[in-house]
Amino acid sequence: MMRMFAAAGLVLAFVLSGPAMAPAQDALGAAKAAGQIGERPDGLVGAVPGAPAVAAQLAEQVNAQRLARYREIAGSNGTSVDQVQALAGKQLIERTPAGQYVLSGGRWVRK
Repeated sequence: MMRMFAAAGLVLAFVLSGPAMAPAQDALGAAKAAGQIGERPDGLVGAVPGAPAVAAQLAEQVNAQRLARYREIAGSNGTSVDQVQALAGKQLIERTPAGQYVLSGGRWVRK
């Protein structure tokens, strides 16, 4: 459990860093601000209903990058990918600005 808390600080740093992530993060920020994409409790993002198809494609790209990072973090901390995802999801939702979408109870809601 202590390893999980030690990894907590690293989760967002790993998820939101790296040169390959920069263009996707810029587009992700814009799509989230436009209400097209939101954060999910599993540490992934999803296209909000009614969003253009390009939002779903961006979500898939971001999720592939995030899952790769989550696997790295889980492997180096001796924990499961599910645990890393849950921790990242909690942190990302907590840090989502008011007015942006998050998935809560199976429904997209504005925070």
